[in-house]
Amino acid sequence: QVQLVESGGGLVQAGESLRLSCEVSRSRFTINAMGWYRQAPGKQRELVAQISIAGSTNYADSVKGRFTISRDNAKNTVYLQMNSLKPEDTAVYYCKADGLLVGVWVDYWGQGTRVTVSS
Repeated sequence: QVQLVESGGGLVQAGESLRLSCEVSRSRFTINAMGWYRQAPGKQRELVAQISIAGSTNYADSVKGRFTISRDNAKNTVYLQMNSLKPEDTAVYYCKADGLLVGVWVDYWGQGTRVTVSS
C-alpha cells in the first residue's frame, strides 16, 4: 500500500508564505520523481514543480522565483516552499510520486491540500 499524505495548506494573505509537505508511505515502492500539481476551480490540473531523484527541478513559469521544491529522500518527503503568494495561486495542491513498484512503473497522487490566497 502506497499513500501520499499532504499537509501545510491554508488561508493566507497575498505576499505571505506557506510550506507544503508530502510524505510517501511505501512498501516496495522505489520513488523516482516527485512533484506538485494544482487545480483551481474550473481549470485543469497543472504542473507546479517537480524534482527528480537526482535533485533536478522544473517549475511552471508562473511560480519561478517564488516557489521552491525540495525533497528529503531519507524521509520520503517532498516540500514546496511558496513565497510571495498571489490570489491566482489559490487552488488545491496535489503531490505526485512516480517510481517502481515490484518492477512496474506506477504513479501515485495525494488527496490534495487547499491553498487560499486572499487579496
